[in-house]
Amino acid sequence: MNDQRLYKILLAPHVSEKTATAAEMQGRHAFKVANDATKLEVRKAIEKLFKVEVKSVQIVNVKGKTKRFGASMGKRSDWRKAIVRLAEGQDIDFMSIEG
Repeated sequence: MNDQRLYKILLAPHVSEKTATAAEMQGRHAFKVANDATKLEVRKAIEKLFKVEVKSVQIVNVKGKTKRFGASMGKRSDWRKAIVRLAEGQDIDFMSIEG
């Protein structure tokens, strides 16, 4: 697997009140990932980009909601979420990452 693929796997961190609590208490961080990403690819991308040791990866397919836009119905896109558990004593600092 080449470096270009690794950089396309992670799209964004998924930040919510629930994920912030999980990150603080259990060392579990959530990321929005590419729809065709595998657990192994997510693990390698996290380890390379953030220089941490990954203990486990769980992937969830999130279905897009059906919404009404005026008189017509629409649908938000489906997306994929990866929940990454880090080894004891490891943490991801998003502020130190340079773009």
